[in-house]
Amino acid sequence: MDRIDAMQAFVAVADLAGFAPAARKLGLSASAVTRLVAGLEERLGARLLQRTTRSVTLTDVGERYLERARRILGDVEEAEASAQAERTQPSGRLVVSAPLVFGRLHVGHMMSAYLRAYPAVSAELRLSDRMVNLVDEGIDIAVRIGHLADSSLVARSVGDMRLLVVASPGYLKERGTPMKPSDLAQHAIIRFTSRSSLHDWSFTENGRDVRVSHVSRYATNSADAAVLHAEQDGGLAMVLAYQAAEAIEAGRLKVVLADYEPPPMPINLVYPTSRLLSAKVRAFIDLVVEQADWRFAKAYD
Repeated sequence: MDRIDAMQAFVAVADLAGFAPAARKLGLSASAVTRLVAGLEERLGARLLQRTTRSVTLTDVGERYLERARRILGDVEEAEASAQAERTQPSGRLVVSAPLVFGRLHVGHMMSAYLRAYPAVSAELRLSDRMVNLVDEGIDIAVRIGHLADSSLVARSVGDMRLLVVASPGYLKERGTPMKPSDLAQHAIIRFTSRSSLHDWSFTENGRDVRVSHVSRYATNSADAAVLHAEQDGGLAMVLAYQAAEAIEAGRLKVVLADYEPPPMPINLVYPTSRLLSAKVRAFIDLVVEQADWRFAKAYD
């Protein structure tokens, strides 16, 4: 049994929810596809598909195996394309990962522009604030905000990001404007828990990194909720610049403690070194570099 053929048959059956449509897609007989999938299950010692007279569905093992099989087939496809020509036309399936709000506000526009430019590519945008494993989860390229730990990933810088403390004009009128980080003790704090699990904020003071502890009055793992509560005179919130940019520009929020902000963080596109840089990935990087304005280190105050 050819493992690649068997994987292709399994993925086609899973995607099309049936052996007959998978056979038509692959140009094989339904019995040939059935034999390939059965051989794969026998080799793995696990059932990948549940079959009834009316439907074909994935088992739990099948769901986990499907993502890895797609990644392997993608690697094979990219290796063959690279061997056939130094430069290929972007094609296939591109999977991009990005932080939840940043992806919704900014990466989604890039995906739309990319698909318009490259009709032979299909794409998936996965939004999550957790740190995903690109190889294990079959992701071609990810948008990361912040300094990267040493790893096997290649990074391409495409922007920068301020970390801001913001509050509404109404709150500042009532409670006063903090002039230095130690003033936080006299203020209501909104803690955005995805930024940090610790009850302190980082600042730069007299050239030194300082952490200021606080007790939060309101905590949330949603940047949108933190910004909304700050707009409604709820207190001070520390967020990334893009999360509050619209509210700042509209005058609903003001930046405070700007002189004590830590240095801007980089925005990077990252991808695994173990993969050949396919035309579809290279084209996405080029598009972001050429069209995206992800410089969020500008002055708002």
